[in-house]
Amino acid sequence: MGLLIRAARKAGKVRMDDLPMAGPVFVRHVERGKETAQIGRVLRLLDELGIRLVADVPDNVEAVLDRIRQEDAASGTSPARKGKSKSKA
Repeated sequence: MGLLIRAARKAGKVRMDDLPMAGPVFVRHVERGKETAQIGRVLRLLDELGIRLVADVPDNVEAVLDRIRQEDAASGTSPARKGKSKSKA
């Protein structure tokens, strides 16, 4: 993923300093494959660079996910980023 982030940044002529939500040290660490990078910060970095992350899940997971979403909607419970995640079956 680090190489993808670096390629997207360079293709867009974006300097590390131009990514205010991440910061140059964090960007450098992610681009070099730091295994302990915080997932939330990585997701924000992907978003800043216009990279969309898609999950390819088995059909049985998709069915359960739909059921959970319906239950959450009925009970008024909602995840923090509801509607932001997408899956590809």
